Amino acid sequence: MGLSKSCVMAKPLLPDGLWARIEPILPEREPQVTGRPRVPDRQALTGIIFVLKTGIPWEDLPQEMGCGSGMTCWRRLHEWNEAGVWQRLHQVLLDELQDAGPGRLVPRGCGQLKQVNHFC
Repeated sequence: MGLSKSCVMAKPLLPDGLWARIEPILPEREPQVTGRPRVPDRQALTGIIFVLKTGIPWEDLPQEMGCGSGMTCWRRLHEWNEAGVWQRLHQVLLDELQDAGPGRLVPRGCGQLKQVNHFC
């Protein structure tokens, strides 16, 4: 039996809403003039999320995902860690929760927020 032509894609590892929060806090890089083209940040982050979510070794990151090699993703994770990206993202998310007030927004899955109306 063949595959159906109407395939349902799995939910993205990096939804647009989460990417919109992360992209502005990533460090800017000088334009590259030599060597291989740099893997775009969103693709590298998708690879990082995949490895961290599945627990696979970095070297087993499937090339078919288009995220670059596992080493590329690991280097980008290290680069962003050194640049303080994760601390800034944490602060961005805390600020969003603070600004939401009493009818607060709480995480509902990766990159999605839902409003709740109870007090802690």
